[in-house]
Amino acid sequence: MLIHLSSWPEIDARLKEARTVVVPIGSNEQHGPTGLLGTDWMCPEIIAHAAHRADDSLIVAPTFNIGMAQHHLAFAGTISLRPSTFMAAITDWISSLSRHGFERIYFLNGHGGNCATIDATFAEIHAEWSFVEEQPPFVLKMSNWWDLPGIHSLCSSIFPVGHGMHATPSEIAVTQAAYPDHIKTADYSPKIAPVGPIRDALDYRARFPDGRIGSDPAQASPEKGQKIIDASVKALLEDVAAFSAEVRPGV
Repeated sequence: MLIHLSSWPEIDARLKEARTVVVPIGSNEQHGPTGLLGTDWMCPEIIAHAAHRADDSLIVAPTFNIGMAQHHLAFAGTISLRPSTFMAAITDWISSLSRHGFERIYFLNGHGGNCATIDATFAEIHAEWSFVEEQPPFVLKMSNWWDLPGIHSLCSSIFPVGHGMHATPSEIAVTQAAYPDHIKTADYSPKIAPVGPIRDALDYRARFPDGRIGSDPAQASPEKGQKIIDASVKALLEDVAAFSAEVRPGV
């Protein structure tokens, strides 16, 4: 069930049977000369929606498509939230979903730059309940799509050289498989981008002029992307099922 394509009575009825929801979350930021700006929110959405098609009992929330991308702001089209704004928004999403009865909230993340702030948000939420010595009515989890069981090793086997850390051929391939009419090409120079630290926006642009970090996205193809999607769907459904089945101590 996709929440944004459902009516409230449909969600109300489904909550009588299932209390787990998957929230695709990412960022809208540059991904090199050929990567789509939406890559980091599109990848988790593509995987979550494909998982829903494979198993329509899966409940998927609308995609949280803006995240922590301040270091990419020197590239046109990037949109970023401040850490405090991002934390407040995540908290409100959790509060809203919990208000309706969702008890297991699973964030499927597509942007490494979100991780620290999502973790901090979870810690703030848990602290509020810990100080009043009560257990929250929900359980939270975040998983990066590339960290789903077996996916990192699969991507490494498909792209043993030039996978890199940003604008990777694996994420570009996933978007190519889902949006073949929007595949873009460029002459990369150098073929494999440099690596280095990530700091403020101007420092990033100076270190990585075309936006890539350590990657060679020219290796991407829709066929490779579909292979990654298929494996990710299986891994996601298994991980969500395990999350839903976890026994909470004291409950």
